[in-house]
Amino acid sequence: MNFSILDEVKQIVTDIKNGHLKPIYFLMGEEPYYIDRISEFIEDHVLAEEERGFNQMVLYGRDVTVEDIISNAKRYPMMADHQVIIVKEAQDLARSIEKLADYAKQPQPTTVLVMNYKYKTIDKRKALYKTLQKNGVVYESKKLYENQVADWIRRVLSTKNYTIVPKAAQMLVEFLGTDLSKISNELDKLQIILPKGTQISPEHIEENIGISKDFNNFELRQAIGEKNAFKAFRIVNYFAENPKDNPMVVTVTLLFNFFSQLLQFHGLTDKSPRNVASALKVNPYFVNEYVLAAKNYPMKKVSEVISVLREFDVKSKGVGSNAVPQGDLLKELLVKIVS
Repeated sequence: MNFSILDEVKQIVTDIKNGHLKPIYFLMGEEPYYIDRISEFIEDHVLAEEERGFNQMVLYGRDVTVEDIISNAKRYPMMADHQVIIVKEAQDLARSIEKLADYAKQPQPTTVLVMNYKYKTIDKRKALYKTLQKNGVVYESKKLYENQVADWIRRVLSTKNYTIVPKAAQMLVEFLGTDLSKISNELDKLQIILPKGTQISPEHIEENIGISKDFNNFELRQAIGEKNAFKAFRIVNYFAENPKDNPMVVTVTLLFNFFSQLLQFHGLTDKSPRNVASALKVNPYFVNEYVLAAKNYPMKKVSEVISVLREFDVKSKGVGSNAVPQGDLLKELLVKIVS
């Protein structure tokens, strides 16, 4: 995985800590987690507490115009070296955001203007982007792919002097998805409970976050890959009894991804562990799972399973199966996969 996202954030924070401030921080992109973290760091660390009353201002994009922001940014600080202006939900100004380009050409050097432009990006071909790159900091916070999140968890924990078992990290990803804010909140809880130096295990996840270490999509995928029908049916029965915690649409999506990767595995000429991990974008820890599953599911069977999963994906969303409980659909799906 490319760790440049986290490294870039650390560099921005380090520069601010060292007093190397830029007049504009334009924080944009699909993943709000780091936009919030950088903005909060500036809010908490650029000015001393006694300076904030006169020199720190929070504005909201829906309540102001770009002209209002520029007008405030051109003011001088009072009894301080800088003033800080934080514009939250700046994406609400998308239609007029280019008007900021003229200010960005000659920003007020004693102002630190922070634009939180979430869930979208500005046009990189236009003047604003080019000017911001020259005179400020442009940070684009990209969504992590699901196969990158477990490594992100591991790296974040390592900075806090924790490690995590790959299965435990995978449990978090499958339960919480790619929402870094949700994952970070759960990691914070674990760090409060567990002493530094702890290796976080599936048991820790089960006891403190409430994700079953035995009955989850990770274990179901593994059981299906091993063609362990008894274990797979036990998990599916648990899902049927707890449908709110285990929505079928999530299970089908994860199984579809698994069998798609298995199809890719069959097509590889180089099946060395390193190449498999790289090609499938999985942690090397899980490579043997694909090696075993490939023996149990030849390429033709994998193609059939993918077709079945497409069919049940539609059914899980209520198309053509309104009266059938999702637990029953899942049991039917499992029979078709492992038979």
